[in-house]
Amino acid sequence: MNLARLDLNLVVALRALLEERNVTRAGERVGLSQPAMSASLARLRRHFGDDLLARVGGHYELTALGQVLLHRTATAYEVVERLFASQADFDPGSEKREFKLVASDYAVAVFGAELARVVHEEAPGIRLRFVQTPPTVVDDTATLLSTTDGLLMPHGVISDFPATDLYEDSWVFLVADDHPSVEDRLTLKDLGRLPWVTYQRTYDAPAVRQLGMLGIEPRVEVSVDSFQLLPLLVAGTRRIALIQERLARLLAPLAAVRTVDPPYEAVPLREAMWWHPVHTHDAAHIWLRETTARVGRRMTDVSEAPTADSDR
Repeated sequence: MNLARLDLNLVVALRALLEERNVTRAGERVGLSQPAMSASLARLRRHFGDDLLARVGGHYELTALGQVLLHRTATAYEVVERLFASQADFDPGSEKREFKLVASDYAVAVFGAELARVVHEEAPGIRLRFVQTPPTVVDDTATLLSTTDGLLMPHGVISDFPATDLYEDSWVFLVADDHPSVEDRLTLKDLGRLPWVTYQRTYDAPAVRQLGMLGIEPRVEVSVDSFQLLPLLVAGTRRIALIQERLARLLAPLAAVRTVDPPYEAVPLREAMWWHPVHTHDAAHIWLRETTARVGRRMTDVSEAPTADSDR
């Protein structure tokens, strides 16, 4: 296909038509008259050799190809928008821009909150938008990264994309304060017999995958799409849950739970921000990466600082 012959304005028109499924509303959305939008639809139909929008009764519905193009067009639009938003220079103190970061609720609570505080102080015109990590992240990582500014995810889940390391975390088990059969330690036998609460996306917990190598199959009683709900589903029960130590400390006041070290050498979590190579030389993105790395180093320095008890 000769891209030089394509009119990128048709991408804007196509997205509006497929999402609105109405020529008049699509024209109003992009600032075109009804005749102009009808002409764009005619050009798109000739290009794809398909009606895209088919009249059914008193309204339009997407054809089979229109359904396929609906998601692809939104992705293409976002990629083009990010491409032309690239800058040679970036002044965080005066720029106005939004950065979109894909992250789990754990990453937002432990790292995102501190990043937002630093950005607020240093770049008041910058907005951060955190989006929940989709289940398909490992299936189509390139598409996800091309439509966002960064993905907060531990090492060991995806690869072959640039990343900047942020901080490390450890895994601990949560048990109820009044757990009837767990005192100050868990055994491998306990992990097999006690009911579990788990985070639904198991790829975020490589320490859980280690259990298979130990011949242990967790008896999952409850699964949830939020790390921050784990303490509430453990408190007052016989359940156990594997959770990041930093998050466990943060959530400690919310539920009557306590932490216990794993009875095996759990692989530490190394959090990183991953990005698509198309962003590598963008000045705004360079600032974002440098800022996230700095926040991560600060978190590491604070966690490694000696406490009053350790000085004695």
